[in-house]
Amino acid sequence: MKVLVVGAGAVGGYFGGRLHEKGVDVTFLVREGRQKQLKEKGLKIESIHGNYTFQPKTVLTTESDIEVYDVILIGTKSYHFNQAIQDIKPFVGTQTTIIPMLNGIKHLYELQTMFAIEQIIGGLCFVESTVNEEGTIIQTSPSHELVYGELSGEETERIMKIEEVFSHTKASIRRSNTILQDMWHKYMFITGLSGVTSLFRSSIGPILKTEHGLEIIEGLFAEIGFIMRKMNAPIVDGIEEVQVNRVKEMDYTMKSSMQRDMEKGFQVEANHLQGYLLSEAEKHKVNTPYLKIVYANLETYGKQ
Repeated sequence: MKVLVVGAGAVGGYFGGRLHEKGVDVTFLVREGRQKQLKEKGLKIESIHGNYTFQPKTVLTTESDIEVYDVILIGTKSYHFNQAIQDIKPFVGTQTTIIPMLNGIKHLYELQTMFAIEQIIGGLCFVESTVNEEGTIIQTSPSHELVYGELSGEETERIMKIEEVFSHTKASIRRSNTILQDMWHKYMFITGLSGVTSLFRSSIGPILKTEHGLEIIEGLFAEIGFIMRKMNAPIVDGIEEVQVNRVKEMDYTMKSSMQRDMEKGFQVEANHLQGYLLSEAEKHKVNTPYLKIVYANLETYGKQ
């Protein structure tokens, strides 16, 4: 099985590296600058789960000798996603399976307008990783999970083959029969957590210690859940309370990746996460004061 990973950064580089470590045939679709860096230094992973350095196979979108791949993993940020879709087109054959690892849900619909619906399966990941100035991938937390599965939940021949190839790596890479629900649940969690931590410019602990912090968190998750139910999303009853309890149990110093990006002055995924839900709320005439405040904060940041 030939696997193409879009990008060799904090997400794609980490999971692609773990697959390569197992012996999977992995190639990374990169830009010229990253390709040069990888040729000079190799792809380096420094992780609490074990370090790994290797010389990766890379390909550029500008190359004329294009191969078709069996599986394509997309782990870009949402604001690079439209370009990523264009970049992978030459590498997609009739039997190619595309696995997006982005946060949110909107990208699934965008993929389905560009490729055959049956070529796309669901995916998500939980990993705390970053790329330092030298191009090394630094992975620091116990969680390093990639989850994938057929959107229908079926145990198809191809999904079982992917499971066979992707299993037994140093990362937790697993198949799910409820991947669509998993994606919606993660969407809810990451939207709420990133929204509140970026709003207060704080890790979660101090927010929970304020007089009205928990009330605001509960209100935001209640709004998100209400919108998702209006959208007929496959979320379970009581998931809002489950998500709030997860937030309450987090380490005092925990920050969302969106907040860390803001602290570095980077672009954020506001439109893909909070913005998409807000547009759906307006479509379904749902009042969302907390979500509007969160999104206004992110819009203000984006205009600075």
